[in-house]
Amino acid sequence: MATKVARRAVIVSGARTPFVRAFTDYTRMDSIALADAAVRGLLERTGLPGAQVQAMVWGGVILPSVAPNIAREIALDLGLDAGCEGYTVTRACASGLQAVTSAAAAIERGEYDIMIAGGSDSTSNAEVKLPQKVVHAAAPLALGKPKPKDYLSAISQLAPFTDLLPSRPKIAERTTGEVMGESAEKMARIHGISRADQDEFAARSHHRAAAAIDSGRFDDEVLRVRTPEGVEISRDGLVRADTSVARLAKLKPVFAADGSVTAGNASPLTDGAAAVLLMSEEKARALGYRPLAAFRSWSYVSVDPADQVLIGPAISMPRALDKAGMSLGDIDFVDIHEAFAAQTLAVLAALNSDEWAKTRLDRDTAVGEVDIDKLNVHGGSVSLGHPFGATGARMVTTMANELARTGKNAALLGICAAGGIGASAVLERV
Repeated sequence: MATKVARRAVIVSGARTPFVRAFTDYTRMDSIALADAAVRGLLERTGLPGAQVQAMVWGGVILPSVAPNIAREIALDLGLDAGCEGYTVTRACASGLQAVTSAAAAIERGEYDIMIAGGSDSTSNAEVKLPQKVVHAAAPLALGKPKPKDYLSAISQLAPFTDLLPSRPKIAERTTGEVMGESAEKMARIHGISRADQDEFAARSHHRAAAAIDSGRFDDEVLRVRTPEGVEISRDGLVRADTSVARLAKLKPVFAADGSVTAGNASPLTDGAAAVLLMSEEKARALGYRPLAAFRSWSYVSVDPADQVLIGPAISMPRALDKAGMSLGDIDFVDIHEAFAAQTLAVLAALNSDEWAKTRLDRDTAVGEVDIDKLNVHGGSVSLGHPFGATGARMVTTMANELARTGKNAALLGICAAGGIGASAVLERV
């Protein structure tokens, strides 16, 4: 009896908006509008009729309260088939990768043949949260038919009249209160990452991203977006080709007076979206599309946020390799999300540590040293920016394109995320 061939999901194409600094060009575009732009551009570039998209999965972190299921809103906004269902996932900075691997899993289970997955975030449109005592006092007035005495009751609930103004949002762990930049500082101390190391890493990220843009390496993925104001954006707005270690060295630490994490060696607040078109391999070939890559494995893990909240990839990356039956030596490209230069360098140090391998990975020797020439070959989040929900889909798109373009075989992805999450995947060329 013939052996049944496993069904495989393949990445057919990916597209993203240019990434720009928050509160600049995309200020009037919320996360749904950015998602619409990415998916619309993806469909136009691939020539796929929207009616053929059977389902969508979308990732986001700052979800709009009026319509948190962004995936379904995209389908409705773009006039896709009414039966195109969708759901939205949130796994902090790994949300985009979660969306794409969820779609791949659904295709490989036989649920769908054609899906779009991705992610978006608009820090510019983050909602400002009112203090809970204001909400509790005002809600009965807004939802009911209040009498004059109800207004007096609400006012009395607000006394003493302190802490009534909205508080400034912070990117901090709910369980520990630790701000992400403080986490990066801690990791720099633990792993002996110097300020000079971080600034060198950041400068290289900018230079590689700038080279990728100038060489046309991103032409296959970056779209032209017209803003509500009529401005056309076609290029990532945060990349600085002229930056240098000397310039970065002049910046002051942000999270500790004697620290090493600066605005220059950390990812900036960013708006943007990225989308990936996935199909069953059989369907892709039947429709005449050339598959770029497929997932050989993925791994999601968690660590104690009170320890090193951003060290997760140092566990998820080895696990993804193990699941793929591969070692670091089999990998042609390594792409790690650069939340902070300190965090990325700490992950690299852990992967190259025998002690880490023995105490955290249950193996005798280190995973290995990542060749700098294989790492983040076209820059990363420090230079390109980091729209939280979009980064994973951006990384998948860039690496799938790079594998197809170069004829190399495999790429290893690693993403750290709030809550102590590590997310990784191995992509293989099709």
